[in-house]
Amino acid sequence: PMADAEGYVTHANVNAVEQMVYIDSGSSDGSLEAARTAGAKVVELDPGLPFTAARARNAGFAALAAGGTPDFVQFVDGDCRVEADWLRAGRAHLQADEGLGVVTGWRSEIFPDASVYNSLFQADWHRPAGPITTCGGDMMVRSQVFEQVGGFNPEVIAAEDDDFCLRVGKAGWRLERLPVQMTWHDAAMKRFAAWWRRSTRDGHGFAQVGQLHPEHFRRERLRAWLYGLVLPVVFLFGLAVWPWLALGVAVIYLLSFLRTATGYARRAPVKRRLLQQAALLTLSKLPNVVGMLTYHGRRRAGSDMRIIEYK
Repeated sequence: PMADAEGYVTHANVNAVEQMVYIDSGSSDGSLEAARTAGAKVVELDPGLPFTAARARNAGFAALAAGGTPDFVQFVDGDCRVEADWLRAGRAHLQADEGLGVVTGWRSEIFPDASVYNSLFQADWHRPAGPITTCGGDMMVRSQVFEQVGGFNPEVIAAEDDDFCLRVGKAGWRLERLPVQMTWHDAAMKRFAAWWRRSTRDGHGFAQVGQLHPEHFRRERLRAWLYGLVLPVVFLFGLAVWPWLALGVAVIYLLSFLRTATGYARRAPVKRRLLQQAALLTLSKLPNVVGMLTYHGRRRAGSDMRIIEYK
C-alpha cells in the first residue's frame, strides 16, 4: 500500500496510492479545496499549538494509520509536486530490500532561472545517488521504521528531516537516494529578505539538530561561528583600533568568496549567476548565526521552538 502525507500528489499519481492526506497549517489560499479535489483527506492543524513541518507529518501519518497503516508512506513538502513514476520506483526499491528504511530521489526546481535564490535551491537539491545518512522532507518511509523511531520530533522547527533520518540510521536501518526524479519544488523566492529568513532558519536547524546529534552539522556550525560572528567582531574591532586588522579580515572574506566561487562553478545550475550565488553563500553565515543564537536563546529561556516563516 502507498500513501501520501503532508503534501498531496498530482492527478498522475492518484492511481498509485491507496490513501492521500493533506495537512493544512492555517493556509489562506485555495490549498484546502485543491487537496479535496485531488481526493485527499484533509486534516487542519489546531492553530493553538505552534506549527512545524514535523508536527504536520506526524499528523498525516496518524490520519493514515486511522484507516489502516500502509506499508510505505510518501512524505511531500507542501510546495512540491511528485514526478509521475517516482511512487512506483520508490516502492519497488523498498520492497526489494528489507534493510532499507527510507528512500528518496532527486528534487528539482520548477523555475531555476527565476531568481538567484531559486538557482541556489536547484544546486542544493541534486545530490549524488547511493547510500545516504540524511535527506530532505520528500522521502518514502517504511511505516514500521516510522513507528519504531517515534516519527518526527515536533519540537524541531528546521532540519527535522535530518533529525528523523539520523534516528533511522541509529536504529539500524539504511537510507538510499535513487538516481530517479522524485519531486519538483517551487521556491518562488525573489526577495533578499526571504532568503535571509530562510538562511536564519537553516542556522536554527544547525544548532538544534546539532544539540540532538553533536556529530551532525559540525562543520556548518563552526563555519557559521567563524564567518558569521568571530570575524565580523574582529573586523569592527579593527576599524576602531587598528585598520590593518580590519583589512586582513576583509582579505579573508575575499579569499573565502573566491574559493566558494571556484568550487561552486562545477555544479552551479545557472552559470551567469555564479558570482551572485557565491556571494550569497559567503554571506549566508551571518543569518546562520542569527538562527543559531535564536535557538540557544529559546532553549535557555525555555520558549517554544516556533517556525521561522520565509514565504
